[in-house]
Amino acid sequence: MKMTRLAAALAVTMTAAAPAIAQTLHFPMLNYRTGPFAPGGIPFADGYQDYLTLINERDGGIGGVPIRMSECETAYATDRGVECYMAVRGDNPLVIQPLSTGITYALIPRTMEDQIPMHTMGYGRTSAVNGEVFNWTFNYPGTYWDGASVIINYLLEENDGSLDGKKIVLLYHNSAYGREPIPTLTRLSERLGYEFITIGVDSPGQEQGSQWLQIRRERPDYVLMWGWGVMNSTAVQEAANIRFPMENFIGVWWSGSEQDVRPAGAGAHGYKSLAMHGTGRDYPIYDDIQTYVVDRGRAAGTGDEIGTVLYSRGMYAAMLAVEAARTAQEIHGVAAITPAMMRDGMANLVMTEERMAELGLPGFGPEFEVSCQNHGGTGAGLIQQWDANEQQWNLITDWILPDREMIMEMVMEDSLAYAAENEITPQCLERSGG
Repeated sequence: MKMTRLAAALAVTMTAAAPAIAQTLHFPMLNYRTGPFAPGGIPFADGYQDYLTLINERDGGIGGVPIRMSECETAYATDRGVECYMAVRGDNPLVIQPLSTGITYALIPRTMEDQIPMHTMGYGRTSAVNGEVFNWTFNYPGTYWDGASVIINYLLEENDGSLDGKKIVLLYHNSAYGREPIPTLTRLSERLGYEFITIGVDSPGQEQGSQWLQIRRERPDYVLMWGWGVMNSTAVQEAANIRFPMENFIGVWWSGSEQDVRPAGAGAHGYKSLAMHGTGRDYPIYDDIQTYVVDRGRAAGTGDEIGTVLYSRGMYAAMLAVEAARTAQEIHGVAAITPAMMRDGMANLVMTEERMAELGLPGFGPEFEVSCQNHGGTGAGLIQQWDANEQQWNLITDWILPDREMIMEMVMEDSLAYAAENEITPQCLERSGG
C-alpha cells in the first residue's frame, strides 16, 4: 500500500510527538456473540475486529498510533448495551457502535452528555441525520427511511413508474427497529396510491404461522421485511411454504445475509434484499486480511465468513471508523486524537470512489460526504438477489437514490420535535480544541 497523503502530513508531527505514540486509539465493540441473534452478530463482530487488526498488523495503527480493541457482550439486549456503554465511557472510547436500534435510542442522550460520538450505520434513529440536533450521532451511509424509499423506487422501476392499486405488506420485527420504516412507507403509500399493510412479528420471530396465513389471505403484490436473526430465515421458509413469488419478497439490508436464506435451500431462490455495500471476496482488501490477519493467526473467527454479507458489513463499519479517525488526525494535526476530535473527523468525513479504491474496496460503497446538516450520507442503496444454485448474492441494480427531499422533511419534523422535548438548541458544533 502506498503512503497516503495523511501519513505524509503527519510524519513530522508523529516524530515530534513521540510520547503520544505510546498511547492507543480505543475502539470498543458492543457485540452480541450470544443469544438468539448471535448468528448475525458474530460475523459482523468478526469483520469489524479483523479490519482493525489489519490496520495494526499492516500499518502499525492509524497515523502511527496502535488501535486498542475492547469487547462487551450485549446479547442484543438494551439494558446490557447500556451497561456496556457505562463500562467503557470513561476509557477514552473514540466511537460507540451499538449495533442495535434499541440500544441506540437509549444511548443518544448519554453520548450527547458525555460528548462521545456514536455511529449507527444503517440502523438507529433516522432523524439523527440532522446533525444540528444530534451533534454526536452519525448514521451514514444511509438510514431506514432511505432504505424504504429505495425499495419503493425500485418497485416503481419494475412497474413502469406506477404502484397505484398495488398492495404492499411490511412484515416487521415488533421493536423500535422494525417499526422504523413505517412512517416512510405510509407517507409514500399516500403519495403513490398503493395499499399498505403492516404485520408485526414478536421477537425472536420463530413463530410466524398466523402472519403468513394473513399474508396468504391478503394476496399482496409485494412483501417487504424488516427482520433480524431467526425471524428472517423463518420468514423466507414460510414464504417458500406458501409458494409466495420470491422475486416479490424484499428484505432490508439486515434481512439479506447468507444466514437468512441458506436454511430454506432451493426455496429461497430469487429472494431479494437491500444492500448498502458490495459483498463477496472479490476485493483486494480481503487479500490483505488473509495475509496480515488470518495467516498470522489473528482472525477473530475461523475465517470462513470472510466476504459474506455481515462480515463485510462489520468490516465496512470499521473502515469508516478508521477513515474518520484519519480525518480527525488531519484536521487537528495530532495522531493521538480524543473522542471530541473523532467527532470532528466523523462530521467532516468524505468517502470518494478514489479513496475506496486506494483502500482495496473499489465500488464497494456509495460516495458520500458528511456535513452538519447531513449525518446520513446520500442514502443510496442496491438491490441484491439470492441464487440458491450458486449459493451467492448477485447485485441486480446500480445505486438507487431515495426520495431525499421527502425524507429530509420527515427528518426535520422528527428531529425538531426531539429538540423541543429535550430543550436542545439546534446548532452546528465548532471543532474541538487541540
